[in-house]
Amino acid sequence: MLSTIIRTITLALLALIASQTSALSFTLEVSGNISRFTDPVNKRYVFTDQELFAMPMSSIATTTSWTPKRKFDGVAVADILAKVGARGQTLSMHALNDYYIDIPRSDVEKYHIILAYKMDGEMLKIRNFGPLFLVYPRDAAGAELNSPLYNSRFIWQVNRIVIK
Repeated sequence: MLSTIIRTITLALLALIASQTSALSFTLEVSGNISRFTDPVNKRYVFTDQELFAMPMSSIATTTSWTPKRKFDGVAVADILAKVGARGQTLSMHALNDYYIDIPRSDVEKYHIILAYKMDGEMLKIRNFGPLFLVYPRDAAGAELNSPLYNSRFIWQVNRIVIK
């Protein structure tokens, strides 16, 4: 009984700390059809948040189905694919809640999509699309990107990509 109470209080405190912290550390795991690994045993490349922040920053100013026009800053998905030596044609983007969506690699070149970690200069938190939010230039690309198909590709809380 006492251990259950302690566990409940601990979880509540951790949730409070997480909600009040401006940015928590995170990782992005990339696996599948890639040629470079940080973890060769498990054949995956794990980016730390600091490694992602050190990569060239890309920006997209756009609306989404959930936000008015905002400026999103992050890493170009093309840069991530180059870093891991991606060879596949489909990117299976996975979120913290196990939701996933398959993105054709052609979207990377056609739309210069990014994995955003900032919105209007503020780090994304789990409660507001973080730690990583896949963003397309919806406003700049015309009606094509303002459709249910592309709305489903704006995946947030991204923590893993599987290259197929």
